[in-house]
Amino acid sequence: MPWKWISALLLLQISCCFKSGNCGKVLMWPMDFSHWMNIKIILDELVQRGHEVTVLKSSAFFFLDPKKSSDLKFELFPTSVSKDELQNHFIKLLDVWTYELPRDTYLSYSPILQNMVYEFSSFYLRLCKDAVSNKQLMAKLQSKFDLLLSDPVAACGDLIAELLHIPFLYSLRFSPGHKLEKSIGKCILPPSYVPVILSGLAGKMTFIDRVKNMICMLYFDFWFERLRHKEWDMFYSEILGRPTTVEETMGKAEMWLIRSYWDLEFPHPTLPNVDYVGGFHCKPAKSLPKDMEEFVQSSGEHGVVVFSLGSMVSNMTEEKANAIAWALAQIPQKVLWKFDGKTPATLGPNTRVYTWLPQNDLLGHPKTKAFVTHGGANGLYEAIYHGIPMIGIPIFGEQYDNIAHMVAKGAAVSLNIRTMSKSDLLSALEEVIDNPFYKKNAMLLSTIHHDQPMKPLDRVVFWIEFIMCHKGAKHLRPLGHDLSWYQYHSLDVIGFLLACLAVIAALIVKCFLLVYQIFVKKEKTMKNE
Repeated sequence: MPWKWISALLLLQISCCFKSGNCGKVLMWPMDFSHWMNIKIILDELVQRGHEVTVLKSSAFFFLDPKKSSDLKFELFPTSVSKDELQNHFIKLLDVWTYELPRDTYLSYSPILQNMVYEFSSFYLRLCKDAVSNKQLMAKLQSKFDLLLSDPVAACGDLIAELLHIPFLYSLRFSPGHKLEKSIGKCILPPSYVPVILSGLAGKMTFIDRVKNMICMLYFDFWFERLRHKEWDMFYSEILGRPTTVEETMGKAEMWLIRSYWDLEFPHPTLPNVDYVGGFHCKPAKSLPKDMEEFVQSSGEHGVVVFSLGSMVSNMTEEKANAIAWALAQIPQKVLWKFDGKTPATLGPNTRVYTWLPQNDLLGHPKTKAFVTHGGANGLYEAIYHGIPMIGIPIFGEQYDNIAHMVAKGAAVSLNIRTMSKSDLLSALEEVIDNPFYKKNAMLLSTIHHDQPMKPLDRVVFWIEFIMCHKGAKHLRPLGHDLSWYQYHSLDVIGFLLACLAVIAALIVKCFLLVYQIFVKKEKTMKNE
């Protein structure tokens, strides 16, 4: 059956679910910063399709601005966490990860990472306590919603859903070491060929790579804590009035919508309640502002390079900025650089600096030849969507893994922001722009992304409406969630079988000894006769 007919049937199923005109009511427990920017795409689409969306917004959130989201409803609640506290923590995390976190071996930076995650966990525990302890807020939310959407990196959405007795689902890009997906979502991620997130590994691994990957997996599985579990478990048990754990509550999620896809990921086992929906924010390019379009057109046959290290990088040293500007000045392409620091002295006439860029529209422009990026998932997917090769300069988080995947797929060259010289950047630019190998592979990834039976955003909405319509998706939830850790790994069965083998072996030995004793006794009797 042609893909367009499959897509049409799936869309028909979506519309039929709510054919009575009774659209659903969705509650959102969000994260701030880039996580909010991503999830807002889903919320806006739900509103466009007639659903009512309410966002729980604490007074500490920085990016969530109700004035910029007039179609969404917001339930505001006060918190003991100040806006400055949360913002300063994130800036500190960014600085440490970019310039201080050791990158020589994984184990060298793991303790620092753990401390930063603990601090983040403490902030969100305070936010969670302030939300669920707000009796007026919780009373207002009762018997009002059909479903809760949450980012599991920020726990508490699951607890609110439990208190409101509504199903919930998760949308996330990754958790450190895939810990959430593995321990809570029960995803199967064999370390022999699936790189652990934050390991910086990708593609076909050598023996040494697999050793590193195994060490990373063991660290995340047995040492790393995404949350201060003891504190969270006690809080969850107190609120729900029964002994429980945060992992048990989070494990009740109906669906896991992973913000990635097989154009970025490498194949690995999946479960029926996990769907990969990466790039759902991507869309065709729109016209550029007049002055920007004129600058782009002035590039002639050489085209343009788009340079952006994201919205959170504002502390680049003057020396590094001058090195970048010098390298950009050496290429024949025109360059549009998102940069809000002091104008570098080495800035060339071919480069224009902007505090904001219409990134998607520029990447979709026919004159764009390359994209210099930090490797954030949003920008990376826009480049994949439009088939633009990349020069990756990862800064923090999963950006190292994203760029490593693009390098393995032949669509990017990677540079280290700490050691990168001006000649390194120039060589990388010339390699990606002049070598058709990178453009060819970028276009292949773009083809893979576009050739899906259903658009990623439509799939996201489909699952949300499916769960609202059917009050959950228990038929897709693995039964492994109902097993203890030793049952899940069949340790009880293995122990039982080993015990059986031991008993059988003991009986066999006993029988041999008995036969031997009888034989010896008979032989002695014959000698005496």
